[in-house]
Amino acid sequence: MVGNIIGMICCLMCSLPFFILAAFGRNSDEPINFWSGDTTLKSKVRNVEEYNKQMAALYRKYAAAFVAAGLGCFILPVIGIVMIGFNCTLGIYVVYRNYKKILQQNS
Repeated sequence: MVGNIIGMICCLMCSLPFFILAAFGRNSDEPINFWSGDTTLKSKVRNVEEYNKQMAALYRKYAAAFVAAGLGCFILPVIGIVMIGFNCTLGIYVVYRNYKKILQQNS
């Protein structure tokens, strides 16, 4: 049972930065970057408000996936580990594709 709780806490700690990015970036005057610290986004993004709204939603969804993995770890560690694997491989790819789509819509 201790391992289940540790797995859940680790997943919740992984979700925390994404929740923070979503919360503080949503109303920012600067465009939310995609982990890279891209400083050219300000010149690329036309509608910063809509862009930040969509990026905040994307980060919240990714954070929620880690919360779900944490619950999976708490219920059955194997389920949580599989979910973490998907979040860290396929999940990053899906988030990147959605980021590109959001950037294209707002450029």
